[in-house]
Amino acid sequence: MLKFILPVLLLMKFKNDWKMVQVMLGLCSFLVGMNCFHNMFMYSLGFNLGMDYISYIMVYLSVWIMFLIIISSEGVKVGNKFPGMFVLMNLILLLSLLLTFSSLNYLLFYIMFEMSLIPTLILILGWGYQPERIQAGIYMLFYTLALSLPLLVSLLYFYSKSYSLSMVMLSMVDVNLSWVNILWYFSSVLAFLVKLPMYMFHLWLPKAHVEAPVAGSMILAGVLLKLGGYGLIRVLCLFQKINLSFAWLWVSISLVGGVVVSMLCLRQVDMKALIAYSSVVHMSMVLCGLMIFSWWGLMGAVVVMVGHGLCSSGLFCLANMVYERVGSRSLLVSKGLLNFMPSMGLWWFLFSVGNMAAPPTLNLFGEISLIISIMSWSMMTLFGLMFLSFFSASYTLYMYSLSQHGVFLNSLYSCSSGKVREYLVLFLHWLPLNFLILNLNLVSGIM
Repeated sequence: MLKFILPVLLLMKFKNDWKMVQVMLGLCSFLVGMNCFHNMFMYSLGFNLGMDYISYIMVYLSVWIMFLIIISSEGVKVGNKFPGMFVLMNLILLLSLLLTFSSLNYLLFYIMFEMSLIPTLILILGWGYQPERIQAGIYMLFYTLALSLPLLVSLLYFYSKSYSLSMVMLSMVDVNLSWVNILWYFSSVLAFLVKLPMYMFHLWLPKAHVEAPVAGSMILAGVLLKLGGYGLIRVLCLFQKINLSFAWLWVSISLVGGVVVSMLCLRQVDMKALIAYSSVVHMSMVLCGLMIFSWWGLMGAVVVMVGHGLCSSGLFCLANMVYERVGSRSLLVSKGLLNFMPSMGLWWFLFSVGNMAAPPTLNLFGEISLIISIMSWSMMTLFGLMFLSFFSASYTLYMYSLSQHGVFLNSLYSCSSGKVREYLVLFLHWLPLNFLILNLNLVSGIM
């Protein structure tokens, strides 16, 4: 693991050399890609760190998204908005993510899980857009902290019972059904449900996304939401009997919440808010897949997390490009973008297709796996899934048609196509999203 962590630490010294950081992060992502290892066991062990299949996928996603963030945040360097500090915050965030995804100890995992909050908060407060970013940052901080303190207590209680917090050793433990253990289970799981975010704990997400700079939005959508899903994968194996008793609760809240949030998406006029709410819908399906303890559910959840990370990050990139040119994210102002940015129309279409899980994107395979697993658990979920899929296509079409078509705002007379850098970022989002489906063994871990 040191071969991934040391380059990130060394890059912090070159934080003022923007081009150097871009190239080196690209090399780091190439290095992680070359390290692909085709089985389900732990490897790259040392210093209480190691990776298995899911960790590897999440580490790769983190480095890749961070590479694209530094390319797409050129506005910070051009505007001289403290570019050195900006790069440093992103590298600290990347370091905390690498350590979170590769830690083999629950306490180290918890510390790094919480540490990722601080650079994200600084990114929102320091480089956000509107004055409401302070409120958005406080929302995010308190939602996450309030429900992650019970997780710390839960881990310490675990240590007092089993004298170990090693993930490999504790995976053998199974907690019996009793009132104390049910309370213990809820205190362990809620921290990850907020981060995922589950419906009812999701209010911090649209606020944080709308106020965050493009880097904050990309890392939030691309990687930080996946921390919740990854944490659930690691923690739920300790509470198997209890979780089977409460699976109905999480699945019903997620499906009903997903449909409600989908309807909310159809009422949004802010591009970023619409994309942020659509993240809640996708993550609600991921939560269902993880909670019902089936192989198809786990596989589909991991694939959707990767696909959503790439697709949602690309959509936030596109929304930022519109904001930089038009000066507004409102769908009422930035209509008829096909006239204003004709060559971007194709990218809007491609990412919209990905967002509604159409072929040949990873989201399609992931959502088919999730639908199979949820319906095999209970046929009653058919109605929720039906509405979820329908509304998912509806709000994506609504976003695409309202932004690209319609009467163009008369105060904007120019034609502003994209820069090569922007096309490169969008292509590097789109390529893995559509080409990984050619080798699904790699993503889903089918042996």
